[in-house]
Amino acid sequence: MKKKHIWIVIAVLLIDQLSKLAADMNMVLGERISIIPGFFHLTYMQNSGAAWSMLEGKMWFFYMVSVVALVMMIMFYRHQESEWNQIALAFMIGGTIGNFADRLCFQYVRDFLDFIIFGYDFPIFNIADSALCIGVGLILMDAIWEQFGNGWKK
Repeated sequence: MKKKHIWIVIAVLLIDQLSKLAADMNMVLGERISIIPGFFHLTYMQNSGAAWSMLEGKMWFFYMVSVVALVMMIMFYRHQESEWNQIALAFMIGGTIGNFADRLCFQYVRDFLDFIIFGYDFPIFNIADSALCIGVGLILMDAIWEQFGNGWKK
């Protein structure tokens, strides 16, 4: 992995773990702090499942999925020529490690970002989840640009 991409992984992991630690140390479970009323809140939750608490408590499943996903992302990274896809994978690797670390240490993932979008209370998430979504978004943008644009790889 290129040095500049390792720094992305490290930055995502540090920001994720420090923000989770701050939420853990300064909030009680279930506490909600309104930042932008009706839109954005900090709500501290502990999720022992995946998104929307699916497969709650199935830690061995999440351990296996995380390890397999990390191995596949690293293999995919090694075969990428696209700088954007390499950056995207660095975000995804950092996010996967962040949530994997929580599961290993606590048996749950610490979540605290809570948005209400057009009246829908979106599932509470964290920085690692955001990094995963950013990575997927970059891969999709690169694929679309490659297909319909004149390419932005270089």
